[in-house]
Amino acid sequence: MLDLLRFGADGWGDEIAAGAAMTLAVAILAYLLGLVAGSLAAAAKLAGPAPVRWLAAIYTTVVRGVPALLVIWLLFFGGAGFVTWMAGLFGYTGRVDLPTFAVGVVAVGIVSGAYAAEVIRGAVQAVPKGQIEAARALGMHRLLILRRILVPLALRHALPGLGNVWQMTLKDTTLVSVVSLAELMRQSFLAMQSTRQAFLFYATAAILYMIMTTASELGFRALSRRAERGVRRAGGN
Repeated sequence: MLDLLRFGADGWGDEIAAGAAMTLAVAILAYLLGLVAGSLAAAAKLAGPAPVRWLAAIYTTVVRGVPALLVIWLLFFGGAGFVTWMAGLFGYTGRVDLPTFAVGVVAVGIVSGAYAAEVIRGAVQAVPKGQIEAARALGMHRLLILRRILVPLALRHALPGLGNVWQMTLKDTTLVSVVSLAELMRQSFLAMQSTRQAFLFYATAAILYMIMTTASELGFRALSRRAERGVRRAGGN
């Protein structure tokens, strides 16, 4: 059975490897999109005017309250319908299909951003207000305070939570297989259908996911230790 995992025309190794690469591509881009969306939503909830705070609260509450699969379906089918309707206003009579890769990235990114927003908001609120007040007393402007004080201190609190968001984002990429994007689970399913060796290919997918998640966890732990080095030295003294 292991011959089925060989690279080349006689095996599925090429397809499984390509699926793993696609999974990482979707996860990384969706995570980056989620960080941007989460940062904006957190900033809105912390310091935005009332209407903006309400919009940010609706976004984080609704997206975290519905299944990620539903978000993907709404964006894929509902988005295609909306774009087709918009195209019809300009005289186009055909159907417009959205690219599955873009839909997968945006859908998973929207979900990732809702969770990242709460992590970032909590991390910012954990920064002692005295640190900000001291920076203002020294005459530091807002951008300098953000770059030199708020972001480094908040990052120490946010990294563990953002690591969990990354793990969730990585695993949520399995859901985009429903729109036929050729990521790891989709390729494993196609291989299983072709060979009837379900255990072999799903076990291989599980091993690859474990490698990716374990490596990610080690990476975030290293980042957390790096971010907390000054704190640990101060505690030791």
